[in-house]
Parts: sequence; structure tokens; C-alpha cells
Amino acid sequence: MLRDIQPEQVYLAAGFTDMRKSIDGLAVLVKEGFELDPFSSALFVFCNRGRDKLKILYWEHNGFWLYYRRLERGRFRWPTEANAAPIRVTRRELRWLLDGLSLEQRQAHTEVNARTVI
Repeated sequence: MLRDIQPEQVYLAAGFTDMRKSIDGLAVLVKEGFELDPFSSALFVFCNRGRDKLKILYWEHNGFWLYYRRLERGRFRWPTEANAAPIRVTRRELRWLLDGLSLEQRQAHTEVNARTVI
């Protein structure tokens, strides 16, 4: 399902979030804590203290989607700065995190915006 979404931005909630929060609690956190619009075309991603659970909040047309992911093994490589501003990342960087990689991929190919064919 996430592959079908074309968000304008992706924001990570740095640090840890209480996973007992549901849609309303996360939307309030986005609005009041991050000073962002939860009704925008953006993904808002939250991680628990154990770094094995994620929630993704997304508004679409007439309601919120709440995606939940729980790892059976391993941990997400989550930025842990407490009380930090949300981190804006690309969809590609989000994919790295979901795959268990860190945001600082030194081995990944950089994006190339080619304008001509050789």
C-alpha cells in the first residue's frame, strides 16, 4: 500500500513516540508539537523506544490512514535526538529505514538527474 502513495514530503519524528497514540493523538502531535499540517499530503513517521515498531500517519481525501509495522527481529536505525524538530527525508531514505538501513548510506548510488543521452 505504501508504494501507491505519492506524498509531497516525508517527516520523521526524531526520538521516540508513545505507540499507544492513535490517529487523533498523532495528528495533535504533528499540529502542535511539529507545527505542521496533519492534513497535508505528507507522511508522518513515528517510532517506539524499542525501535521495533513504526506508525505512519497520512491524510487522503476524506480520512487518515494509519500504517503500523512491527519487526519480529531487528531494529530500525532511527534518529534518536529527543525533542528535536521533525526530520524531512526523501521517500528513498524512508525506504532505507524500513529496510533496516541508516539514513547515512555511503554505499548507495547518488541520484542523477540526466538531461541528455550520450
